[in-house]
Amino acid sequence: MEVICYGLSLPLSEHDTIRDCVNVYCEWLTALYSVPKLSVPRPVCEDPNLYARKMISHFHNLFVPRKGEGADTINRQAVLCHRVLRTLQHVSHHSVLMDRETWEVLLLFLLAINDTLLAPPTVKDDVGDQLCERVLSVLLEVWLVACTHHFPSPPLWKTLREMSMTWRHRMALVEQWNRVNLALTQRLLDFMYGPGFPELKILEEDSALIPPGMTNSCIAQCWFRFLHCIGNPVDLCRPTVISQTHKFLQFALTSETVVDPCQHPCLSVLPLNFLKAIKGIAGQVDAFLGIASQSLTWDTSELSEREKKDTHPPSHSPTPPPVRRLAKSFSVTPSAVTKGIPKASLIGLTSSRIHTSSAHTPVNSGPSSTSSATSMLSLGSEVRSPLAPARPKCNSILHLFGEWLFEAAQIGTELTKGGFREGTSKRPNSVMLDHSRKGSLSLSQPGSLSEDPLEAPSCLSIDRYQAGRAEAIGALCRIFCAKKTGEEILPVYYARFYLTLQQCLRQVEVSRECDECLACILVNSTDLLRLDLDGVQMLVPCIIDALEIVLPDKDLKLKSPSISKVELRRSAIHLLLSMLALPLHFQNLGIKELTPSQSQERSSLTFLQLKPRLMNLLINALQVEADPQNTQMLLGGLMLSVLDSALFEEMDQVTQPDVVSNETTSNLLSSDSAHALFVRATYLVCHRLISSWKTDLNVSLAALELLAGLARTNIRETDALECKRAVKWVCDYIVYQCWRPPPAHSKDLHSTIVAAFQCAEAWLVAHPYLLQDKETLHTVLEVVELGISGSKSQGKPGEPIKMKDDKDLKPVSMRVRDAAESLLAIVLEQVGYFPAACGAESLSCLLDEVLLVRHCNSWRGENLTQASAVSKFRY
Repeated sequence: MEVICYGLSLPLSEHDTIRDCVNVYCEWLTALYSVPKLSVPRPVCEDPNLYARKMISHFHNLFVPRKGEGADTINRQAVLCHRVLRTLQHVSHHSVLMDRETWEVLLLFLLAINDTLLAPPTVKDDVGDQLCERVLSVLLEVWLVACTHHFPSPPLWKTLREMSMTWRHRMALVEQWNRVNLALTQRLLDFMYGPGFPELKILEEDSALIPPGMTNSCIAQCWFRFLHCIGNPVDLCRPTVISQTHKFLQFALTSETVVDPCQHPCLSVLPLNFLKAIKGIAGQVDAFLGIASQSLTWDTSELSEREKKDTHPPSHSPTPPPVRRLAKSFSVTPSAVTKGIPKASLIGLTSSRIHTSSAHTPVNSGPSSTSSATSMLSLGSEVRSPLAPARPKCNSILHLFGEWLFEAAQIGTELTKGGFREGTSKRPNSVMLDHSRKGSLSLSQPGSLSEDPLEAPSCLSIDRYQAGRAEAIGALCRIFCAKKTGEEILPVYYARFYLTLQQCLRQVEVSRECDECLACILVNSTDLLRLDLDGVQMLVPCIIDALEIVLPDKDLKLKSPSISKVELRRSAIHLLLSMLALPLHFQNLGIKELTPSQSQERSSLTFLQLKPRLMNLLINALQVEADPQNTQMLLGGLMLSVLDSALFEEMDQVTQPDVVSNETTSNLLSSDSAHALFVRATYLVCHRLISSWKTDLNVSLAALELLAGLARTNIRETDALECKRAVKWVCDYIVYQCWRPPPAHSKDLHSTIVAAFQCAEAWLVAHPYLLQDKETLHTVLEVVELGISGSKSQGKPGEPIKMKDDKDLKPVSMRVRDAAESLLAIVLEQVGYFPAACGAESLSCLLDEVLLVRHCNSWRGENLTQASAVSKFRY
């Protein structure tokens, strides 16, 4: 055996000899099986554990990198290493003779070869680079099997943690760490919350990592220990911490190009490692919340092109393992839904909902049933997955992941530049005011970014870590938005969360662009202001500042490729709608600031002062919105704002009847009164209805419903001219839709025409004085004629006038004709015209058909009977 041990350490030029030594040991290790091979010597069969420990220790010589070898010989060495790893993997799964001492030797061997190959700085295409992913996956898989048979001792766990922290510059470590954590989390959720809890869906080969015989207590122990085995994931954004190892220092001392350990080019992968680590933590947060999460993929789309060039993806091994090792995606779906679904079908469940919403439907010539179905499908695809009713409390999740998520979300902000003092407690329980710095909050959070940015190379500037920071902020927003009614959250967590959001939103206010952090905050905080979060109203001014960057910009440029513009705007609209009622509800109540501001306006801000900004934001967003569902949400918000303001002014008039409005035309657009909102809403909706919404069924119906609602709203100073214009625009809309070419006519198109007739009825009933205006009456009767007969007597310019007696009745549809006749009845009966306050007013007269015929040009003086006169009229 000593000879074979020496043979394993020979130079790679003696490949045949090394291969034979490997073959001999791999044969002899079958002594650990119940039926060993015939070639195994008798002494080895009699005491298999003793000799197996020696053989496993000797294998270390094979994995030691040889200096000065070419690529071909390195590939040959990697092939032999794969053979040994497969053998040890098979032995760990199928041996029934291994004792505790042999298991410890096996784990120590795997730790040793991982440290030998992975601790040095990455050199592309060396044996460490080729075997990195494989040796890590075998280490973690065998470790889990060992936990089932003989749970590793605390010193072994400590060794695993300390060594793993020296491998954090390797991308494969973070990937394998995420893979094991998700597999353990899946089993943890199953026995903690039962089968009714939404199941965490991962790949089958990843689920197979957990041995079937592992007990629940063992799973819980392994889950917590593996979660902390790489230390603080936020250290991945600190190159000076990652490179502070003996191997990096040794490389810096012997290299002529690298002066400082943190300058090594292999550290350029740290931003991507940081992103993947935070994504893994965010994935576990979503699993505990029961959220059906979008795909978690290990790609570089979140990074810039320069980062892609700086990172070195691991090269392919000469002999890949028999199964796919990396967990490419996971999702949380209710187990009752996914039972019996084939794996191919799960791809659709785990795919991101963003891609569904970002697909634009082609513009149709008219609002056909296809566009209606497409709009309804898009509405269904955006239904957010409900949170699990049995989910843990927010405090519990924050106790587990909060320290890392808060620290990751605060990198590059003022909170990490001296705002936090290092504390000794691992779990925050207090908020202390630092009196040495005016108004600064100090939280008991260990570990802050205190390194000098000049020490890090330019490729590792703090801007490169924004994708990971955005993931952390998004996870925090999802946690706080999962708060149940009556649930309590520690004040220190509220303080940290609000401080973090405030810093992110204020950075955006300075840069005036939508970065990844802002996008993640908006997408994951749609219900932030709808929950009873203590003190959340402090964030309202900052949120409005952020929305003013996103909503009014028609050509918004996003830095995050994983979030669609439509979904971002939808989330922003949700936040806007949740703030519309605040100004008139809280009125002159002051908004407290989280940290003292130098601006006097900020320090004395009230809710009522925010109303003009909210109304302008709503109007501007509606002007540029192109998505049908977003448009309908904004129309609903606009109707709410007008009704809220009108009701408020009506109640205010009761309490203060002597207040007189001093609005003029010049300040009408800058005012936020009910009258001003009525005028702006009427003009904007009518204009967009005619120009861009007429081809979309659902948006047209929503706009017409809004106009009908505006007509019924009781506003003190109603502008007769605006009402007249509104009726004229609705009639123009009917004319345009009726004159569409025949291919564009459909049931949906006719539904919009019927809705427009009903909208015109609402305006005439609510404002009967419009019938006294000759121009309005002429316009309405022309449209009625068009609806009943299908054409006008006075057609398009240049066409001869057709007498009504000479026209054929060819209405657009019977539904349209009925709607037009209903409007005609409203006009003739003057519905809504009530007697004046001075007394009854007669609306009837002795005029009949006989007298009308005698005043017509066609009457030639003959005697008329009632029957003959009636026959000349069409009813």
